[in-house]
Formats: sequence, C-alpha cells, structure tokens
Amino acid sequence: MAAIGESPRSPEAKLGMRVEDLWDVQEPQLSPTEKLNACFESIPVSAFPSAPSSQVVEIKSDATLPEAVETLAHHNILSAPVVDVKAPEGATWIDRYIGIVEFAGIVVWVLQQSEPLSPKSPAGGDANADAANGFNYTLELGGLGFGSASTTSGNYFEDLTSSEFYKNTKVCDISGSFRWAPFLALQRSNSFLTMLLLLSKYNMKSIPVVDLGAEKIDNVITQSGVIHMLAECVGLQWFESWGTKKLSEVGLPVMTPDCIIKVYEDEPVLQAFRLMRKKRIGGLPVIERGSDKAVGNISLQDVQFLLTAPEIYHDYRAITVKDFLTAVKSYLKKHKEVFPMLSTLVTCKKDCTIKELIQLLDHEKIHRVYVVTDDGDLEGVITLRDIISRLVDEPRGYFGDFFDGVLPLPPDSRV
Repeated sequence: MAAIGESPRSPEAKLGMRVEDLWDVQEPQLSPTEKLNACFESIPVSAFPSAPSSQVVEIKSDATLPEAVETLAHHNILSAPVVDVKAPEGATWIDRYIGIVEFAGIVVWVLQQSEPLSPKSPAGGDANADAANGFNYTLELGGLGFGSASTTSGNYFEDLTSSEFYKNTKVCDISGSFRWAPFLALQRSNSFLTMLLLLSKYNMKSIPVVDLGAEKIDNVITQSGVIHMLAECVGLQWFESWGTKKLSEVGLPVMTPDCIIKVYEDEPVLQAFRLMRKKRIGGLPVIERGSDKAVGNISLQDVQFLLTAPEIYHDYRAITVKDFLTAVKSYLKKHKEVFPMLSTLVTCKKDCTIKELIQLLDHEKIHRVYVVTDDGDLEGVITLRDIISRLVDEPRGYFGDFFDGVLPLPPDSRV
C-alpha cells in the first residue's frame, strides 16, 4: 500500500482525499458521524473504483448448478448477477438480470436436498421459497432417485452432487434462494452513504452499480472493497479521527461471549453448515471441546469443497469439523492454483484499534476476525459489516420508497 502523500496514489486513496476535502468544510457543530454522513452523501457511487476485473462476472440463467459453483469458485467470489437468457436483445439491465445468485443460496438448496422431509412441511410446498427464508423443508429423497433417507448410504452427499438431478438443475430453478428478487442495484448517481448503509445496516455483501437505461452492470461494490478503500485512507484526518479509536469505544464486538454462535471441533461438519443456514450467518468459530478456546474457523464458502471436490471425504454425515478442515487443507495443497480460498482463524485483542483491524482484514482478505483474551478464550466476533456500520448512521426515513418492488425486504428493515 502506498502511503498517503506519495505518488502515484491508488484510486482508493484519491477517493479518500476527496472525503478529506469535504470533511474540512463541514459545519464545526456537527458530530464526527454527522460529518462523515454529509461527506459520503456528497459523493456518487460512480466515484468508487472499478472491481479488479474489468468485466463483471455474470452467470446465465440456464447454467447448471455445477457450472455456477465452478464459476464462483474459479473467480474467488461469493455471488454473481444472473442474466436472463430469455431477455430480448438490447434490453435494459432491469429486464436483463433476474437477481444475484449466491454461494449461500446454492448451499441452502443442496443441504435441503440432503435432509429428510420435515413432517410439518406440506408435500406441495415451495422448496425454493423456503430455502430463501431458511425453513427446514426439502424435497423427498425418493424424488432424487436414491430412495428414502433411511436407505441412503453415508455417500449420499457425493451421490447427490454426482447425480443427474443436481447436474441438470439450473440456476433459474432455484431463483427463490436469491437474496434480492427481482433485482436491487444502485444507480451511478446514488450516494456513497446509500451504498454504505446497504452494505452494513441491510447486510448486502455486494451491490451492482448500473447506468440508468444501460444494458449491463457497470461495477460491483463489495464489503471487502469498502474495507480496502478504508485501508488506503490511513493517515487522512477524517479516517484517523475515527480509525484510532479502540474497539470498545465504537461498541465492538457487538456480541457478548455467551451469545456467540459456535461449533465444537468434534461435532459433525454438517451441523456447522446447518447452523450457518439457520442463523443466516457466513461463518462460525471452531471451539476446542471443554474450553472456550477458538482453534479454527469454518465458513459457508467452505462448502464449495463439498460441491466441487466431494472426493475429499466419503461419510459426510460423520466427518467432524476438525477432520473436514484438515481434509480441505490437504486438498488445497494439491489444488492451490484452482482453490485459493480457505477460512483461516485470525484473531485480535479488545484493545485493538479500528485502523489496525481494518488493515488486518484487508491484508488477510477475510470477512471476520475473532476477539480473544490473552489466554486465547473467545470474547467476540467482528465482521466487515460491523465495521462499516460504525462508519455511518442511517438518517430517519432516509430510504423512503427505495425498496418498493424489491422482495424480500431485509428482516430488520425499518423502511
């Protein structure tokens, strides 16, 4: 990272200088948060640097699930916009895209196919809608061509991912698992404040940016991209006034130790993925049995190794979290060019500053850091969303009718 003041500066650092210029002219009676709100409201999202790839990765609606998984894994991304192959030529983006498919949506769908039918669920229910809302509903295993759950062997997951049913299921068939439908995007003229609030208060992990009337997505802004921008702003007055604060000064970590959702290293790995699905979270700390010590991290994106490389183990119902992570590490050593992602355990202490945490997250390219005591006991979890949410505040009635026509609304929506 080039230091502020050096030349050439990164696009993110130049953006930080733009915030700095606006910061200097804000009314002195405003609080630091109010100042930042005003600064970010004055900058359009078109100023945010383009994604590293000059071309946004897209997935066609008629792509199969294995093809979608392979595309996401190959590009090291967790989601991608889905192009409607039936859209007429020359259609604008609102008709060209049907939403964003996420690794999480595919994972939920696949996990639900690997469980027996819930007795409380109607046989004619909408599995895709339930997948989107996290309900415990699946199709009958017999419908997959493998017989009932009681007669399915421990190789069931491997059977599923190699089955014609899985191979022939298309992305458009699981559209109910899309986070936003029909579609939610930012116009280039929308403000940075809108973008930051969507990435934090409304927990969107990525947001497409479009030109009004354009055919294609212009850019995709991610939580990780915002954290990288903040890391490039170290040394600037507006950033230092906020970034030098300790975690406790800005209310982090949010969760108390007894509220942290975790998994023990000797529990079945499937339990970890089910917990993430049920609680709608992206990762879990792995805890040593009989203690509060964090010994690992497992992420929803790690399930890609079940989908793209099911040969790393056979009995998916019995393998423990510890053995799964060990198997994945071994597999990665042989395929590191293909699979660069791995959820590692990265920790910090409570006296860490926001600036130090941002630099750590950006350097390690991770989505969460675990707060631990000097003895290694788990005290909290801090995500990218947590940090961005401490940067800005949502003014009352700010979004107005912004979400009209976009379903489903965030669970904690206040508009």
